[in-house]
Amino acid sequence: MNQNLIEVKNLKKYFPLKRTITEFLTRKEQKFVKAVDDISFTIKKGETLGLVGESGSGKTTTGRMVLRLLEPTSGTIKINDIDITSLTSEELRKFRKKIQIIFQDPMAALNPYMKIGEAIRHALKIHKIGENYTEQKQIVYDIMERVNLKPAEQYYNRYPRDLSGGQRQRVVIARALVLKPEFIVADEAIAMLDVSVRSQLLKLMIDLKEEFNLTYLFITHDLATTKYICDRIAVMYLGKIVEIGTFEDIYRNPAHPYTKALISAVPEPDPKLKKQKIIPQGEVPNAVNPPKGCRFHPRCPYAMDICKIEEPQTIKLDEQHEVNCHLFNKK
Repeated sequence: MNQNLIEVKNLKKYFPLKRTITEFLTRKEQKFVKAVDDISFTIKKGETLGLVGESGSGKTTTGRMVLRLLEPTSGTIKINDIDITSLTSEELRKFRKKIQIIFQDPMAALNPYMKIGEAIRHALKIHKIGENYTEQKQIVYDIMERVNLKPAEQYYNRYPRDLSGGQRQRVVIARALVLKPEFIVADEAIAMLDVSVRSQLLKLMIDLKEEFNLTYLFITHDLATTKYICDRIAVMYLGKIVEIGTFEDIYRNPAHPYTKALISAVPEPDPKLKKQKIIPQGEVPNAVNPPKGCRFHPRCPYAMDICKIEEPQTIKLDEQHEVNCHLFNKK
């Protein structure tokens, strides 16, 4: 786990807002939703990086850009030292065998009119893996068995509507793994499941990571989930990464006020232990016109005058723990 598999630098994604005819004719300045605004991070080979934050923080947009399912406005994305932002469509198509995604909603991700076995085999057909139909079908059987869709022969010809939510998510996981990728983006992969099924799927993802030597970007709004699967955690707020560190750093020694608020919201299993909840004031600002300076300052209980003017720079607290906050500026 010493070699970086993923290197993201100065990544941005601005979505243009539609202008009215009047705005267009009067040449009113184009406005953008700054979904992701200049973030950088790395993921080591064999590591799981958790990306957490509230809805609208830019997590899913980041995950899709890392796979180039969305084109970045600017920035670079290197996977195994290959800058995928410079690849042509054909080069990217061939490269996709190495990078896959597990979507949040399996019903939206699967074709309701395609049998699940064929949905998994479809990736093999695209990339011409397997000598013939029989060999491809056996590969599909093997991966279905591995994700506990047993016996595979009984599931192969079923449709998504015939399965439970947990089984459908196993199909999506199998489809991502059938090409034997190196890197997987898990976008809220267990968010829509019951609690009991979540624990089973988490254990499955951990086992698969070890078996297939996978690297994960694990996107979630539930910070409590990250303790079971993530090696490091990056906290996003309004398009910015405000803190990044190991699991121990984030849980035992959170630095950014926003991270502390997220930690305080994690339920405590022991009813005798009382935790002080930190609830940020107000609502999340509009990503079209984000606050100047630190984006969290309108909701931060520790906000200073400098927070309203100057954007905080990245400050290293130790070897792997970084925070973007003026409270730690020693100037």
